[in-house]
Amino acid sequence: MLAIVVRSDTRADVMKELERHLATLNEFQSKPGVDTGRLNAVTTNLTRLRTDLVTTGPGYVQSLKDSDFLSAIRHRSAIPGGTCEFDLPDYYFWLNLPDEQRMRTFNEWLTRLRPLCDAVAEVLWLTRQNGRTRSETARGGVYHVTFDRETPVQLLRIVLPGSERLYPEISGSHLRCNVRFLTWKGLDERPAQAEGDVAFELTCCS
Repeated sequence: MLAIVVRSDTRADVMKELERHLATLNEFQSKPGVDTGRLNAVTTNLTRLRTDLVTTGPGYVQSLKDSDFLSAIRHRSAIPGGTCEFDLPDYYFWLNLPDEQRMRTFNEWLTRLRPLCDAVAEVLWLTRQNGRTRSETARGGVYHVTFDRETPVQLLRIVLPGSERLYPEISGSHLRCNVRFLTWKGLDERPAQAEGDVAFELTCCS
């Protein structure tokens, strides 16, 4: 998690998404038939999340970056066996502390990430709610999607019946997407493309 959040563009991108959703929701204020109570609740929550994220400042994870304890674990974890008690005796000691004490420290770390985590969770929820689901059929196990240039797609969701031994393999860009459905044949066999037509549900979230 720390390797992701220390990137300077992570916080900036989340801020942009919050601003984008706020601007979109504000356009609905004057439209008839809109549940203003629900709209105001969502807008207020987005505004609070934006304020919390601004308040944290760009150096909100600096103390975690400066932690010798976490840095040692981060560097040694890439080495096979690098986190054993011989190489990281302090980490091994910490792992053997009482659960309550370790969870207290863990929650202190998460508290610093909470504003970003809450904002990301809200943005993902709004993005998923903004999609319209439609039934589609992949002829011969292959399906092609072309996206509207005027309405960029942020998230693509594919739903298959749980009983099907199929999974989608997705490739593409922001303009188009190709979906190939593969048949799961176990760990010892390579998957094969589905031979028949595959019915599924597709949601394009913008």
